[in-house]
Amino acid sequence: EVQLVESGGGLVQAGGSLRLSCAASGFTFDDYAIGWFRQAPGKEREGVSCIRSSDGSTYSADSVKDRFTISSDNAKNTVFLQMNSLKPEDTAVYYCAAAQRDCYYAAVGYDYWGQGTQVTVSS
Repeated sequence: EVQLVESGGGLVQAGGSLRLSCAASGFTFDDYAIGWFRQAPGKEREGVSCIRSSDGSTYSADSVKDRFTISSDNAKNTVFLQMNSLKPEDTAVYYCAAAQRDCYYAAVGYDYWGQGTQVTVSS
C-alpha cells in the first residue's frame, strides 16, 4: 500500500521557521520525484518545491526559492521542506505528492498524495 505521511506543520509567527517531513512507503522511492504543494482556503493548489530522488535535482517556486529548501534522506524514504522567514501568505495546507521519475509543475502529474499538514503563520 502506497503511503505518504506529512508531519511538522503548526502555528508559527511571521519570520519563524518550520520543517515539514514526508515519509513515503509502498513504492520504489528512487524511481519517483517528491513534490510539495500547498492550498490556502479559496485558492488553487500550487506547487512549492520538488526533488527528483534519482539525482537530487530540486525545483522551487519563485515565491519560496530564497526561503524554503527541499531535501531528502533516501535511506529513510523521507523528504523534508525547511521553511524559513515564514510569511502570513504561506498559511495553507501543505501536501506532499509522488510522481514517477520527474518533477512536474502541475498537480495532475502526481500519482500519490498525502493527507496534508496545516501550516499557519500569524502576523
